[in-house]
Amino acid sequence: MGRITTCIFDAYGTLFDVAAAAREAASEPGRAAFAGKWAELAGIWRLKQLQYTWLRAVSQAHTDFWQVTQDGLDYALEATDLDDAELRERLLALYWQLSAYPEVPDMLATLKADGLTTAILSNGSPDMLDGAVNFADLGALLDDVLSVEAVGVFKPSARVYDLVGQRFGCAPDQVLFVSSNGWAAAAATGHGFTAAWVNRAGDPVDRLPWQPAHILSDLSGIPALVKEI
Repeated sequence: MGRITTCIFDAYGTLFDVAAAAREAASEPGRAAFAGKWAELAGIWRLKQLQYTWLRAVSQAHTDFWQVTQDGLDYALEATDLDDAELRERLLALYWQLSAYPEVPDMLATLKADGLTTAILSNGSPDMLDGAVNFADLGALLDDVLSVEAVGVFKPSARVYDLVGQRFGCAPDQVLFVSSNGWAAAAATGHGFTAAWVNRAGDPVDRLPWQPAHILSDLSGIPALVKEI
């Protein structure tokens, strides 16, 4: 076993597929118009959701992630000319039931069997995270679910990353932080964590003062990576 004792995961886009809500809604009967636009809407929704967290963090105008999620969706619906109140409500309902990526349960179970502490550290509000974890049946595979609501600011504030050491009593260099967001993985590196970026889309590395130490295409390699660090 290497020096890593604690594996911390971002939630949305990392453990849970944020495009799942729009994809599932598009497959439902009567949504032919949406079927051709769901991917575009999902991309805009996610981008605006993230942008609003950054803007609220730097302007000290915090709200919970559920409000940000709704605001991002409203922007995306207007941007894609989908003025449909019923679709809006359906997409929001499905966001509470996002699918976990297929490799997630086995990956977490392997980490637990290897004696690692596992947890989520997310912008999500506690009730949203509880819903996602319960829907994916991951509760038994996680030691805790940490929300930014404990400090009232979104990532990449250092106060968010500090929650890990406060909760688990570990040093930063004992933590592997895993995120699908390159900017979040970069900020975790700056905080002293070892960071792994799950780059499913093959995107370029963000031009920031730090870079993640490891880049993976999915989460299946995390248990082996922990042992190598």
